[in-house]
Amino acid sequence: MTTVLNGTRQIWSGDYQAGPGYGALDERDGYWDFTDAIPVLFTTLDRLEAGGPHAAVWWRCGHRQWETLPDALDNPADRRAWEVRGKVRRVRYDEELAQREREWAVEKERWAWKRPEPDPVPEVCERCGRPVTGPVGEDDTEFAPPEDGRHCSTCRSDMRQYPTLRSTLFGRRPRSK
Repeated sequence: MTTVLNGTRQIWSGDYQAGPGYGALDERDGYWDFTDAIPVLFTTLDRLEAGGPHAAVWWRCGHRQWETLPDALDNPADRRAWEVRGKVRRVRYDEELAQREREWAVEKERWAWKRPEPDPVPEVCERCGRPVTGPVGEDDTEFAPPEDGRHCSTCRSDMRQYPTLRSTLFGRRPRSK
C-alpha cells in the first residue's frame, strides 16, 4: 500500500488553491481542488469479510484513517468546505461589525452635546422693561409695595414715593361708595 501510495501521489492528490485573506490578522485560507484527481482506495479481504463493504473498511490515499465508502470518496477539504468556512466567517464578521456599531452608538450618545433648556422668559415691567421679579437678595423689595405683576420693585417703590401728574394737579379722589 505504501509503495502504491507514494507512486500515485500525482494521480490522487489535488491542487491547493489559496483564497483571499480575511480577518484582522489577514489569515489565509484555501481549499484542495480535486477536479483532475482520481481517488485511490485500498482495503483488505479480511476487513471486507469482517465488516462488509458498508463498514469503515476503506483507506483512501491522502486520508489518514479507515472510512466508509461514501466518506472515502468524499473530499472534506474541497471547495464546498471552504465555502462553508467562508459563510461562517462572514456571519461572524457581520456580528462583530454590528456589535462595533452598537458600541459606537452608545459612545456617540454618551459624548453627544445636549443643548440646555432655555431659561423661561421672565415677565417685564410695563414701565422700565426690567424683569418684574428682581434678582434674589435685592434690597428694594422691603420698601416697595406688594407685587402687582406689572411693575418691578423699583418702579413700584418710585410710583409710591413720587405722585403722578394727575394726583398732583387734582389730588386724590375719594372713592365712591
